[in-house]
Amino acid sequence: MNFLRNIMVAMTGILGVSVLVAFISGGEAFQSDDEIVLRFGHGAAESNERHLAVMHFKELVEERTNGKINVQVYPNEQLGSEAEMIESVTLNDLQMAASSAFSQYDQRISVFELPYLFDSYEEAWEILDGELGQAIAEPLLEDNLRVLAYFENGFRHVTSNKPIEAPEDLRGLKIRTPEFPLSLSTFQALGANPTPMAFGELYMALQQGTVDAQENPVANIYASKFQEVQKYLNVTGHQYIPLPTAINEDFWQSLSPDLQRIVQESAQEAAQYHRDMIVENEEKMMEELQEAGMEMIEPDKEPFRKETEQVHEIFRRQQNDETVNQLLDQIKE
Repeated sequence: MNFLRNIMVAMTGILGVSVLVAFISGGEAFQSDDEIVLRFGHGAAESNERHLAVMHFKELVEERTNGKINVQVYPNEQLGSEAEMIESVTLNDLQMAASSAFSQYDQRISVFELPYLFDSYEEAWEILDGELGQAIAEPLLEDNLRVLAYFENGFRHVTSNKPIEAPEDLRGLKIRTPEFPLSLSTFQALGANPTPMAFGELYMALQQGTVDAQENPVANIYASKFQEVQKYLNVTGHQYIPLPTAINEDFWQSLSPDLQRIVQESAQEAAQYHRDMIVENEEKMMEELQEAGMEMIEPDKEPFRKETEQVHEIFRRQQNDETVNQLLDQIKE
């Protein structure tokens, strides 16, 4: 009898350990001999180009690994805010995320958000995909974040109920911005009154006059129907903000070299797919916004550039970093 009882106790202990291992949310718990589950979170709606690009990544990875890697996509902040999703990636509770909130771990990656840093998409992509783009992202490895590619957020423009043709037109204007330090610094340098608020609250805030203006890429302006509450689309192009896409470093190291290569190449291809969609659709969206009654203003950008040069110098002094200085010097030249 004692012998049978000891066997039952041992079997119960083994079962308990098995259940515990299955419950743990780390990368190893998502892997088996037959399948590796890669959970990928982002903050955009399913109708957004970002989601389409992430789904393209899923398609590429699953096809090229013959189903060995199962990519599970969680859009629309289903797993938390962008900042929370990145934290989940550092812990390997989530394996990948596409987000603009990486500066909470290292401020140097914010260098790409400096005002009037790039003149064109092609110039931005050349830097992002080159050695300097990799070098700026490298310190994030200390927090278990490996940037595989830079997806697209696009150039940002101001919408308002009065035309913005010169920096003076922004003086005192209450404009909604994201709570990014460089966004706030940029509009403070231009004399505006930057007012951070959640994006989901913005339409009503514009409708009620809580804020006078806002700034976003064309895709966001179009998707949110800001033409219904804003009269002017001012093509200021004041910031280019990329969308770094990172994978948990421990999860990455658990993959074979062949699987790493597939995931890396698929991320880079999906990033370019995203970029091409944004550029291709942007002109069409602008035309439709004008057809809906929005007036487009194309101001001379040089006065805006001069007004915001101080933001570059302050950032350079604050970071005092060789790679940041090298990147800024190369672009300036």
